[in-house]
Amino acid sequence: MPEICRFYGIVIAIYFDEHNPPHFHARYGEFKVSVKIDDFSILEGSLPPKALGLVIEWAALHKTELMENWNFAKAGKKLRRIEPI
Repeated sequence: MPEICRFYGIVIAIYFDEHNPPHFHARYGEFKVSVKIDDFSILEGSLPPKALGLVIEWAALHKTELMENWNFAKAGKKLRRIEPI
């Protein structure tokens, strides 16, 4: 899994050869969610409310880096780590 960040037990990843719209995945225990990068809406899955709040807060701080990593993944390039909260 192309992990780009980890904080408070939450793992953030962007997969190679993904479909549009640009999004990232977050995993927390048995919970998984896919989140659109442009507006942070949930595409699929769910997280507990506190974990989801942390993910959205983190994503808002790193939106540009998330989009850069999405473009790297689409081009088959190595992803860059992003700082945790």
